[in-house]
Amino acid sequence: MAEFVKKRIVVKVGTSTLTHGTGKTNIARVEKLSTVLSDLHNMGHEVILVSSGAVGVGVGKLGLKERPTTTKELQAAAAIGQGELMFLYDKMFSQYGVIVSQLLFTEEELSDETSRAHLVDTFNQLLEFGSIPIVNENDSVSVDELLNGDNDVLSARVAELTKADILIMLTDTDGLYDSNPSENENARLIETVDRITPEIEKAAGGSGRAGTGGFTTKINAARLATSAGIPVVIMNGKKPSNIYRIIEGKSIGTKFLA
Repeated sequence: MAEFVKKRIVVKVGTSTLTHGTGKTNIARVEKLSTVLSDLHNMGHEVILVSSGAVGVGVGKLGLKERPTTTKELQAAAAIGQGELMFLYDKMFSQYGVIVSQLLFTEEELSDETSRAHLVDTFNQLLEFGSIPIVNENDSVSVDELLNGDNDVLSARVAELTKADILIMLTDTDGLYDSNPSENENARLIETVDRITPEIEKAAGGSGRAGTGGFTTKINAARLATSAGIPVVIMNGKKPSNIYRIIEGKSIGTKFLA
């Protein structure tokens, strides 16, 4: 039997994975993801979840017909949705006896040396307690990720901050393609990226848009994490069980080498 290797795993899930086309929460998807992450936790791995979706859940709870366009409306929807999102996660993970915790912070905290040190201590203590930290940007205070990033870059910063072994980003495509698969039926999935080149950046621009960030912000996140020595995998969030295969070293989606 192979020796078990404990890993610190950061999983980022975007709005497109957590919600239906109607904008309402994809409860079945959230449950599947919670099941897989709870199981990885029970195996002995340390798991951190970076989750978008507060705005989407807030929009659904408010009964709005479409996503708001003004910043103040988005921030208010995030404030309403964040509590509902955490309630849902707590309910799902509690089925498996797993304790979740919430961490909300902004770029300002990440940029401040003292605040960063406190965040590291908090992450480490939560993981030592056996909790799965669930991270989001404090969207009701800061708007950078809310408007531009869908937490892509935040997930890379969290992976770097916590010295994670791998960052897994769940999105609505199978990975990075050499052209937009919705426009080109011959588009080819890029399975491994040794180095982020101008060609890779160009491919990201044509790979379709996921959440608010699209693939450009995912490439920025991958660059940040891999430069810190952390490999990144971008995979389709429709099948959370594929996370097992990634941890086993199998090829799923697009892997960016550290």
